[in-house]
Amino acid sequence: MDIIEISKVLSNKTRLKILYWLKSPEDHFPFQHIKGNFEDGVCVQYIGEKSGLSLSTISHYLSIMQRAGLVIQSRFGKYTYYRRNEERIAEYADYLKANL
Repeated sequence: MDIIEISKVLSNKTRLKILYWLKSPEDHFPFQHIKGNFEDGVCVQYIGEKSGLSLSTISHYLSIMQRAGLVIQSRFGKYTYYRRNEERIAEYADYLKANL
């Protein structure tokens, strides 16, 4: 686990918000909940709409977050979904608690 890389990813307000939203997607993305469940995550389109940023910016942010291991991507046809990687987030929090 690259602590510096994860810390850089988390230094952006929008990326932090995305992780917060994905922690309880049923509360933050009710429209998707009507169409299905959150087992595979939240569609990039809905994350983009909630953020108010362009889809390309959100896709870039999510790609960075995926490389750091903070989110897990699932693809279904032309749609991409993201969910939190709870294991990696817990490892990061444990590292900070033990070493700082």
